Amino acid sequence: MLAPGQLERINFLANKAKTEGLSQGEMNEQQDLRQEYLKAFRQSFKSQMMGMKVVDPDGNDVTPEKLKEDQKRYRGE
Repeated sequence: MLAPGQLERINFLANKAKTEGLSQGEMNEQQDLRQEYLKAFRQSFKSQMMGMKVVDPDGNDVTPEKLKEDQKRYRGE
């Protein structure tokens, strides 16, 4: 999860880049913040996927086997 204010800083730097441009230090900061954001996003998405169950209209579990195997490894089973 991103620390409070990091998303605001990302947005500030993006807007500044569009209007007046960024210094080299700000570009480096923007890249670092983007990498942190992507890392947090990927972790959150993985966590959601590991808790997912796919069910067809008849109520049958049709979760792909590969996902089931990954979920077992994720839980340590």
